Amino acid sequence: MAEALDLAYTVFPTAWGPMAAVSRGGELTHTILPHYQADDLEAMIRFEHEGAVLDDDAFTSFIHRCRAYFNGQAVTFDDIACRLPAESSFGGKVLRACRAIPYGQTTSYGELAKQIGRPDAARAVAAALGKNPLPLVVPCHRVTYSNGRLGGFSAPAGPDQKQRMLDLEAKAT
Repeated sequence: MAEALDLAYTVFPTAWGPMAAVSRGGELTHTILPHYQADDLEAMIRFEHEGAVLDDDAFTSFIHRCRAYFNGQAVTFDDIACRLPAESSFGGKVLRACRAIPYGQTTSYGELAKQIGRPDAARAVAAALGKNPLPLVVPCHRVTYSNGRLGGFSAPAGPDQKQRMLDLEAKAT
């Protein structure tokens, strides 16, 4: 992302509907997946991020990648600067490990727990992912139960959207 105002946001169209993002100091802090109308997204952001300024230019690369993603192209968000919890915190470890899951692949909550050195913490991993402020960039939709069932998805459209995203990625790989 380009240099941004301290607290900036964008609302933009994708093939699946409007999406939004917020950044602070040039680091992505929140993303909202397609589900709402653009006016509703803007109202939500203004309410939850008081003082945020509309600055589409600060999100140029991110917007381009999101549009490509929802058009079925394999994209990564690895180099997008993000504000995540501290690396030493449980949530920070979970989100960083999840961020490393490649496009078109899945892993289980238990496998993610093992990756962070907490093999007994699959439920805690699921809870941490349920608070993921950066869906798509931190691809929590790629984490399922060990038996292959979807598991939860805290994005507004829930598990249906998780399945759609997994199906989209399967077609592109």
